[in-house]
Amino acid sequence: MSRVDKKGIGGSRRRLGVVVGAVVLVGAGGWFAGTQVRSPADAAASHRAPKAGPVTVAVVRQSLTASVVATGSVEFASPRPLSLAGPVGSGTSSGADGEGAEQRVTKAPVAGTKIKEGDVLMTVNGRPVFALGGSVPMYRALGPGTSGNDVTQLQKALKRLGFDPGAISGTYGQGTANAVADWYKGKGYDPQEPSPADQQQLGSLEQAVSAAQEALLTTNSGATEAGSGESSSAGTPAPQSSTDQQVHKLQVKSAQKALDLANDALSGFKAAYGTKVPAGEVVFLPKLPARLDKVSVQTGDTPSAQIGTVTSSDLVVQAAVPGTDAQLLHHGMTAELTTTDGKTAKGTVDVVGDESATPASSTTAPSATDSASDPTAAVQVRITVPEPGPLAGQAEAAVKVTVKVGASDGKVLTVPMAAIHTSSDGRARVEVERGATVTDVHVTVGLSAAGIVEVTPSGGALKAGERVVVGE
Repeated sequence: MSRVDKKGIGGSRRRLGVVVGAVVLVGAGGWFAGTQVRSPADAAASHRAPKAGPVTVAVVRQSLTASVVATGSVEFASPRPLSLAGPVGSGTSSGADGEGAEQRVTKAPVAGTKIKEGDVLMTVNGRPVFALGGSVPMYRALGPGTSGNDVTQLQKALKRLGFDPGAISGTYGQGTANAVADWYKGKGYDPQEPSPADQQQLGSLEQAVSAAQEALLTTNSGATEAGSGESSSAGTPAPQSSTDQQVHKLQVKSAQKALDLANDALSGFKAAYGTKVPAGEVVFLPKLPARLDKVSVQTGDTPSAQIGTVTSSDLVVQAAVPGTDAQLLHHGMTAELTTTDGKTAKGTVDVVGDESATPASSTTAPSATDSASDPTAAVQVRITVPEPGPLAGQAEAAVKVTVKVGASDGKVLTVPMAAIHTSSDGRARVEVERGATVTDVHVTVGLSAAGIVEVTPSGGALKAGERVVVGE
């Protein structure tokens, strides 16, 4: 073959290779375009969300502790209003020495003061108002001749203070009067002795007795002389008629009655005559020492209404919990009290419901029983704090209250509350996802806490790690 022919054949081959390559490229481009270009329907189908399935969580075996948690306020215990039972001193009519003038506070009580037995709370017109221990409130003046439980309280208090009233008889006698006088003088005050008016009345009554005695003696003397007979002008005794004798008897009887009445009046007055405790000079408090929490009067005021509020020195925490939680609480439960800076103290649940409301409150807190009909109603809970620790001096501070109300017996199967369903027969059940199916397993519900509940299978098997349905 000639050289020219060889060149022709080689050129033809090169052209064929180019054509084949071009065809291959075009085919590859078409394939690529075919894989990337989709119809609108295909594109919409590729963006559609996958078919929804049930939302499940795993069954967990764990220990479970149930607690009631609330916010509480630190307060002093046993608040009670404080007022005077009557005037301080001898009364309201002003005397020559100024006693009994219009009542004015001359030294006001001080909030926050710790009150011990025998302390002077305040002074009115320069006279003291003492604090003594006792459950019967002061409601009258106490003095010679008075009797009752309030007198017994006074006698016991005097004895505790070291002033012996004699027998604790409940009757205010001379021994009690002497002890009261010594007590006042020991505190630097004059005891409330009889007023000038009382002294004047005593003198008048004593004079009345003397006059009655003299009248009786005169009457008796006249009767005796008449009975002995006086000589007539002829020297013979003058006869006394029966009428005269009857008149003399009536006169003697009348004089004797007048004397008896005068003696009775004197004795009655003397029975109440002596050193007294005016109604406003003592305040009986059920528990001492106490704390003067609030004060309503200032120097110069008239103490005619409430003068303040007194509390125990003990601390309590007042909290409000929903009715459903209140039904889980009872007296004696331990409470953990946490301050805002993380410090803790221990307390004890004291009262749940009505009785936990403070006496000064104008509304009545619902009880735990009443709250059963309204589980959202707040129920007051009072917690005592025997050892205040970090709560000391924290009155009115907010604390977190945690009361443990139950715990499981070791580790138990637990599921979220949302996993519990109720069958038509009223039985509790959970839906367990097993492969592509969901199986109902009846359970007995136990302790619950923080949205988690203890379950025990009662119809079918259930074990930790299996997944239960909580939503769709």
